[in-house]
Amino acid sequence: MAKRVIRGHGEGSIYQRKDGRWVGEISLEDHSRKQFYGKTKKEVQEKLRQAINDQKQGTLVTAPQQTIQAYLEYWLEEVHKPTIRLSTYVKYRKIVTSYIVPALGHIWLHKLTPQQVQSFYRKKEKDGLSPKTINSIHGVLHKALDNAVRWNLVARNVCDVVSLPRVARPEIQPLTMEQARLLVQVVRGHRLEELIILALTTGMRRGELLGLKWQDIDLEKGTLQVRRTLDYYGKLGYVENEPKTAKGRRNIALSSFVVEKLKLYRIQQTEVQSQAGDAWEDLGWSAWWSAQSALSGKTV
Repeated sequence: MAKRVIRGHGEGSIYQRKDGRWVGEISLEDHSRKQFYGKTKKEVQEKLRQAINDQKQGTLVTAPQQTIQAYLEYWLEEVHKPTIRLSTYVKYRKIVTSYIVPALGHIWLHKLTPQQVQSFYRKKEKDGLSPKTINSIHGVLHKALDNAVRWNLVARNVCDVVSLPRVARPEIQPLTMEQARLLVQVVRGHRLEELIILALTTGMRRGELLGLKWQDIDLEKGTLQVRRTLDYYGKLGYVENEPKTAKGRRNIALSSFVVEKLKLYRIQQTEVQSQAGDAWEDLGWSAWWSAQSALSGKTV
């Protein structure tokens, strides 16, 4: 029978098993015990000393072991998903499944080291991944590990001490007046002419442009309101979202040139709707793509 070496209250205990391995135990607040194993008594004594110190500091990990993959799946689906926009969830899901899990998913959560994370980032950099993408990966992993720290699954967030590649801010080069005039000439007659002209003259984002409905556009006053975005997410199809920030909801004044273009486009769309007959599904969109899809028998 293994002989147990009993220490004082809060100091744990150490004993040797019949197979020669040494075991250290420490009492937890829920009256259960946490064990540590080692080949030598000295090794277990050190583990026990560290555990007692962590317990006093409130950083002792007492949760069951789980892999990084198992934890990230639970965190993303059950904890983080209800708090974020669908577009953000889709982005996080891709980062977790495409980058983090293949490289780190097999590692025990509580055994993840800064060196492993640093090597992971460095390898992705050598593989040609952009600094911006690596920073995005870091953001997701860091956020997930912050939650793990709060839940006492890990003693610290190892992402706090890793280095990230510098993200260079791209220099914005707007079109010159001459380039803008040339673009308008080139797209004349194209099915996306009005969409391109709106993008050129208003600076609206793609999702904002696609999310426009005729009810958002006042052709008499020459204004439009940005109220929503429309984005495509693979199997999920088209998803309507609210603007990310309060500033995203805004009024934009339209030039007389743009107003005339939109009036003509409205007339053309009405004609296409008449041609499409029952194939037309009126969703209220300004529908830069709907006219073409209706005629081709597709729905958006």
